[in-house]
Amino acid sequence: MSFAGYENHIGNSLRELRESGLFRQIPPVDHGADKFLLLDGKPLLNLASNNYLGLAGHPALKAGAVSAVEKYGASSGASRLISGNFALADELETEAAAFKDTEAALFFGAGFAANVAVMSALADRQTVVFADRLNHASIIDGVRLSGARHVRYAHNDLSALAALMEKHASATRKLVVTDTVFSMDGDLADLRGLADLCDRHDALLVVDEAHATGVMGPGLAHVQGVADRVDVHMSTFSKGLGSSGAFVAANRQIIDFLRNRARPFIFSTFPPPAVIGANLAALRLVRETPDMGKRVLALGDQARTRLRKMGLDTGESATPIIPVMIGDSEHALAARDALMRQGVYVGAVRPPTVPQGTARLRISLRADLTDNDMETLYAALTGLHEEVL
Repeated sequence: MSFAGYENHIGNSLRELRESGLFRQIPPVDHGADKFLLLDGKPLLNLASNNYLGLAGHPALKAGAVSAVEKYGASSGASRLISGNFALADELETEAAAFKDTEAALFFGAGFAANVAVMSALADRQTVVFADRLNHASIIDGVRLSGARHVRYAHNDLSALAALMEKHASATRKLVVTDTVFSMDGDLADLRGLADLCDRHDALLVVDEAHATGVMGPGLAHVQGVADRVDVHMSTFSKGLGSSGAFVAANRQIIDFLRNRARPFIFSTFPPPAVIGANLAALRLVRETPDMGKRVLALGDQARTRLRKMGLDTGESATPIIPVMIGDSEHALAARDALMRQGVYVGAVRPPTVPQGTARLRISLRADLTDNDMETLYAALTGLHEEVL
């Protein structure tokens, strides 16, 4: 590196990350979506993946991917607006729209790209975006790219949001955006309350259903009975649906607008056929078995009860995502390592992913866990409480 200023900046930044326990490395993990992953060749019960329904290895998804490759090959070849389209992709979007009870849908290569696309296309300098403080980073980055005024409200605090919307009542355009299941806390948004505020203030309502789709059928908006009052639904295939990519579902006008204005869609090579084939198979599985998520939701209820009896703080979790609040990053890493010694792998989540002072273990349950698997988790956490906390 020829410029000393950059050498000093990068070196100092890396040293600060290491000293504060925030330096990140890719773990030497193999089979990272399976129920048992391999860490340095050692099998560990995998409670870090977002493969909530255990579909990543499902025979139907594998067959869908293989069939698509055999018919279309390994690449889409271009941006979809140029020549990167194929009939299977159109079929996926038609079925995704039906799944969400909307007029149309648009597929993206990743949930991050989908959120950036939605926010940067639908918001501009004439827009005020009201966003939950714990929304995913992709939403935050999309708002930044849009140039909109970004007004963040206290997490799940509808009174605070109402006051902010009153303050900005004269804005040309208003948009409220929220995760429905918050990825690091496992708690739920009040979508009915948000929809009421949007109706009162003539604001667009955008929801990110990434961690609800599949686990809660089409998503939390359907569970709470307000799907028809949500203007834009974003869902991923990479979590409960066990594959990859994301889709946005809305009325036809909004989807037409995104197709013409969403830069991550326009300027990206379309994902490969294998992904589309697997996604279509996953979507059909969940549509045919709408109660598929009941098992993992029940496991979440059971686990929270057991963990709280142990004296562990699981926050406001109401889903298969269960945080165990630790506090500082070093203790969170020590707790993660202690669980690995007991044969259980969970994520240690640290700032800036979560606010300062709220480092935690993030337990991510899955529908294919047995009663014995759950007892393994409880035994490991009992030992953890004695050893680390």
